[in-house]
Amino acid sequence: MLNNMQFGSSKSEETTIISRGVKIEGKITSSGNIRVDGEIQGDIFCESNMTIGEDAKVDGQLNANTITIGGKVSGIVRAKETLILDSKSNLKGDIYTKNLVIEEGAKFDGKCKTGDTTEIGKYQETNKSSAILSKLPIYKS
Repeated sequence: MLNNMQFGSSKSEETTIISRGVKIEGKITSSGNIRVDGEIQGDIFCESNMTIGEDAKVDGQLNANTITIGGKVSGIVRAKETLILDSKSNLKGDIYTKNLVIEEGAKFDGKCKTGDTTEIGKYQETNKSSAILSKLPIYKS
């Protein structure tokens, strides 16, 4: 599934790629699409679509319109529209999304809330980040 990645329409057609071998500590924000194949220790905010590749490791919250997870994620995941857990994904954390797709073989340990999107925009601040969040349209009430 990850090899046939197709992004829907977005405000920005650009894709930010964090390649294998890259390690980042801190918060990441993107107005376009983002693909992670490296390691992230921190929260990721994306106004469009996010893909966590099969070899990726993320320890932090994920927030995007549509999220596809193929690697290992520890943290709360908020997908405004759809969350896809690929067959090789390993997610330890709570899910808030409108639509959830779990492929056979995916591992998930946590709570899940689907359909009602009121929880999706409720980011739990780990740092003083309200200034950044107020600029992202998917986090406004």
